[in-house]
Amino acid sequence: MQHRSVHDVMTQEVVTARPDTPFKAVVGLFHRNDITAVPVLDDQDRPIGMVSEADLIRKEAVLPDPEGRTPGRWLPPKDRARAEAETAGGLMTSPAVTARPTWSVPEAARQMDRHKVKRLPVVDEAGRLVGIVSRRDLLQVFLRNDAAIREEIVHDVFGQILWTPAETVRVAVHDGVVTVAGRLPRRSLIPIAEQLCRAVDGVVAVHQSLDWVEDDTDVRLEHPQAYHAGS
Repeated sequence: MQHRSVHDVMTQEVVTARPDTPFKAVVGLFHRNDITAVPVLDDQDRPIGMVSEADLIRKEAVLPDPEGRTPGRWLPPKDRARAEAETAGGLMTSPAVTARPTWSVPEAARQMDRHKVKRLPVVDEAGRLVGIVSRRDLLQVFLRNDAAIREEIVHDVFGQILWTPAETVRVAVHDGVVTVAGRLPRRSLIPIAEQLCRAVDGVVAVHQSLDWVEDDTDVRLEHPQAYHAGS
């Protein structure tokens, strides 16, 4: 089984900013390139933060109503300083949460979910920027067609990993949902098979009704009889 990596789905040509990039220049980068965020790089091309539309719109949010009827949004001093910043270095969210190109798509998804971010700068071993990956990029795996998913499950999961004869298992895939039926040699293989199917790129869910030949899960240990002195 071969999973798509971050390198396979990331964008390699990345629009970036420097700490001294002016506010209006950052807005221009967004507009010209149809993007919603940029990594901010130091002089060695290492991401030190991210500036997103949310960081920019904060400047508008703190402004009072033009006619003076409504005050601007109250912010803590640290956030207000960012809202009033004039350059990317002051506006950015720091430190940057990054990914490595060798990570699997699920690894990158977990990093995004853990840190509640929408994109990850991708860095090499020296911490230099080599790409960027977004939520949309990670979702590409779910565009994989049903026939390819079924072929990998039949050939790789049951054929090469579990060594199960093709005629003993039936696999169907519809809209990424996998249905597996049939019989495996041992009962303990059923949760393993289900987990392996779930791990295939593009799988949305797995439903199984597998039977077994041998129940190897009911292992009962015999406790040695206790002997008392003099018995």
